[in-house]
Amino acid sequence: MKKIEAIIRPEKLDDVKNALAAAGFVGLNVVHVTGRGVQRGVVYQGRGAEKVSVDMLPKVKIETVVKDSDAEKVIAVVIKAAQTGQIGDGKIFVLPVSDVIRVRTGERGDKAI
Repeated sequence: MKKIEAIIRPEKLDDVKNALAAAGFVGLNVVHVTGRGVQRGVVYQGRGAEKVSVDMLPKVKIETVVKDSDAEKVIAVVIKAAQTGQIGDGKIFVLPVSDVIRVRTGERGDKAI
C-alpha cells in the first residue's frame, strides 16, 4: 500500500477531489497548510513603490492510501487536475504503508482501504 500526499493550490481542491472521485478514489483527508517551495513565496507590489513579501503561502494537503497497483493512477489524476503550469502548483509525496486497520470491523490491509 502507498500513502499519497499531494500539496496543491487551494483553488484546485475541488478539481482534484472530483477527478479522484470520478476515477473511483473517494477516501481522502484534507488539511489546510501554509508553506513555501523553491520560489520562497511571492513579492507583491503595494501602493506606490512599496513591495510586500509573503514567504508562506496557503496550500492544501490531500492524503489518501491506495493499493500499490493504484498509486500511479492516483498520481496521474492529481497531476492532471492540479496542474496549471505555473510555479507553486505543488508536490506529491509517495510513502510506503505497512498496514491499515479499519477500526469499525478490524479488517486489515487492502480490505481496510
